[in-house]
Order: sequence, then structure tokens, then C-alpha cells
Amino acid sequence: MQTNNHFETAHEALLKPAGLDNQAIQSVLSKIMSHQVDYADLYFQYNRSESWGLEEGQVKSGAFSIDQGVGVRAISGEKTAFAYSDEINLPALQEAAKATKAIAAIGAEQTASHIITLEAKSLYLPNDPIASLSAEAKIQLLERLEQFAKQKDPRVTQVMASIGGEYEVVMVARSDGVMAADVRPLVRLSIQVIAEQNGRREQGSSGGGGRFDYRYFTDAVLQEYAEKAVHQAIVNLDARAAPAGNMTVVLGSGWPGILLHEAIGHGLEGDFNRKGSSAFSGMIGQQVAAKGITIVDDGTIADRRGSLSMDDEGNSSQNTTLIEDGILRGYIQDTLNARLMQQSTTGNGRRESYAHIPMPRMTNTYMLNGDKAPEEIIKSVKKGLYAANFGGGQVDITSGKFVFSAAEAYMIEDGKITYPVKGATLIGNGPDVLTRVSMVGNDMALDSGVGTCGKEGQSVPVGVGQPTLKIDGLTVGGTG
Repeated sequence: MQTNNHFETAHEALLKPAGLDNQAIQSVLSKIMSHQVDYADLYFQYNRSESWGLEEGQVKSGAFSIDQGVGVRAISGEKTAFAYSDEINLPALQEAAKATKAIAAIGAEQTASHIITLEAKSLYLPNDPIASLSAEAKIQLLERLEQFAKQKDPRVTQVMASIGGEYEVVMVARSDGVMAADVRPLVRLSIQVIAEQNGRREQGSSGGGGRFDYRYFTDAVLQEYAEKAVHQAIVNLDARAAPAGNMTVVLGSGWPGILLHEAIGHGLEGDFNRKGSSAFSGMIGQQVAAKGITIVDDGTIADRRGSLSMDDEGNSSQNTTLIEDGILRGYIQDTLNARLMQQSTTGNGRRESYAHIPMPRMTNTYMLNGDKAPEEIIKSVKKGLYAANFGGGQVDITSGKFVFSAAEAYMIEDGKITYPVKGATLIGNGPDVLTRVSMVGNDMALDSGVGTCGKEGQSVPVGVGQPTLKIDGLTVGGTG
């Protein structure tokens, strides 16, 4: 269980330097609540981050930053007043509190008379990634990654690698008396390679990370990242132009779950459904996907990039079933939208930083296993496309319409994977695709820990995943 060490760390990093204590925090919350609002909270944050970039054996980029501040929020009905300061002290808090008095409610709640310390299960060690290796060791790590990639195949002509780490301490104080704290490490390693053959150049990429420190990146892990990046580039050297048309598409396990995240996951967030702008609005209890499809958002997986011991509103993360056997069971909720929709919060209130308001956001969103072996799924396809890995894409969150490019794809002919293709794009509608899934694999995998989700100008780390899926009748754009 999470102990008071998190509160001690938060107090030392956030409150003590400013001469603040619990009494001062409660006085600020009482001041906000005196303006007759429904709810108020303070979000304190300290963040230290760095990044290193290596290209052709030389350090080409580097950055280091320290940021801290406090966000002050007051809620009245559907209205939110928000102010923030990059200074943490009592005058700054009081000034931010004044800025929230523009909204008022009838019959407002009162500030709690006692403090409740939230104790949530800690999902990661409170280590500082930046201090886990020396600067020299971080550069050597990138150099080894580059060497491993070049040793994989002589056609690899260029390697670019980067590493980044973040150490974050947060504390939430709420008008209902709850105080919660979390210490969050986060690291990510990325590699991109370029391979050349007969005047043709192709690229491949890989990487991973999570809520731990740099010591996770052993030589075995680096070899795995190098292998995947080089494999993708070499496959694309021999790829033919992808055909276009309506065809059966098989999606690989793991990272292809980004399509699920973008085209379906956002449509299950509470704010879109409260406003009626999602294709899933008002459909709880109805069949929205093929039978056999179960989708969850799970922020409780230890050490995962998208996991949180608590969300940015001080609520414990949860494993929330969104779709069960094709039936819509619920939405992803923060405190505000859950209250307005008369539902329970799911621990999904997230914000990029103290300078942003929280909103319902995904954590690790994935589809559970089915009962089909991947080989059986491939064997069932007379002619179609196997999308093993994805690149970029675009999604209209309101409608669910998407366009995704396949970074690694192959043709399936007579139940066998034959030759690689490039230039394939998948075009469709998320809610519609859910109804076209005819086979669900038993090989569910989560991504390696590289996902970042954008929404309304805010970016947060997330995880995705799925088993191998067979989709009947998906539009494929190609150049062949």
C-alpha cells in the first residue's frame, strides 16, 4: 500500500520550500468555497525532465528542465473556473483563489472539517530516473543501442536514438477533505533506423518505456528494440505497393491497438457522451460491437506507461469495463462529468500539468483475449491484408472516422502470409469497425510503452493493446 512517504516527499518538494502546511491549504479551499461553489481543488506539481538524442555516434540534442506550480479549480454546475501559478506560496494561492470567484451555485457544499488521507495501492517505485544513471552512462546506453542496430544488417546506414526521463511529484487537496500524493517516474527509449538497398531507402522504428528508471534498459532490451526497428526497415526494402479496395484486414497484436484507442476509446470518454457528441452517447446497455469483444481501460497495471496510482483529482485508478461481450457497459469518467451524468468516477481525471484543467482521459485501453489462435485467423483469410504494425493516423473523435497508415504490412493469400507491402492506409469508422470483427485472437499484448495521447491541446502518456483481430470488409487505400 501507498504510505505516507509519498506525502513526505510531496511536502518536502512542494509545500515546505513555500512555508505551506495543511492549515494554509484548507484556508485557501475555505475561501474558494465561501463563493458558493460546488467543489474546489488544488493541484500541486513538481516536474524534472531530461532528454538525450544520438545520431551517427554523436550527441545531437539534449534538454533538461524543472517546472513546478499549482492549479486552482472551482466548479459550479457545468461551469469551471480555473487559475494557475508557477509560484507555490500562500500569496500566489490566494490570488489564484480570487480568480475563481466569478462562478457561484445555489446550495453549495461546504468545505470538509477534517482531512482524509487517500491511501491507494502504489503501482510503481518512487525512483528518480534522472539520477539512476550518470550522463556518461546514458550516452553509452544510446551508443550500444546504435551498435546493436548496425550489427543486425549491413544495409542499415543510419541510426537515430533518443532517451528521456521524468520525475514528477504531485499533491491534490480537495474541498471534501481528501488529500492525496503520488511520486511518478517515467522513461522512454526510441530508435529509428534507415536501411538502403539498390538506391532505395526505408525506415523502421521501435522503442519502449514505462514507470521505472533507466536501469530497465538492459542489453537484452536494447537488442530487442534494435531487432524490431531493423526488421521493419528491411521488410519495407522488399515491399511492393499495397493494393487498394475493400478487403479483409487482420490487425496484429499489441501496438495496432492504437486504432482502438483513437477511433473508439475517445468516443467512450465521459465529456463527449455528456454533451451528446459521441457515437456512443446514450447507448449504455446496447450492443455496439460484435459478440466476443470486451474492452477495458485499466490504470492499475504495475509499471505501465499509462498507469497511475491515483489520477490527477486524487482518485484511485481503476480497471473499468467499457464494452463487455459487445455490450456497452460504461464510460471513462472524471469527477465533473461523472457528477453531471449521475455516474461514478472511474479514476480517469487527467491533466498534462498544473497549468491545465483535468478531463476524462484514457490510461491503458485494450481489448481482452478471444479464443482463436493467430495462425487460425490468418488461415481463414482467402485474400486480405495483415497489418502487423502501425504508423501515424488521423481520427475525428466525434464521428469515429479514421485514417491510419500501416508501418509494416503483408498480403494474405489462400490463408498464408506472402509478400510485404507498403503504402497501405486503413480507412473506416471506429463504431462500425467494432461490428465487423469476426475473429478475436488469444494473443493479447500491450504496447512496449511509447504511447502519448493528445486531447484539446493536452498530452498525457497512455498504453494500448489488443489480440490479433480479423475485420471483414475494411477499406484499404494503396498505391498498387
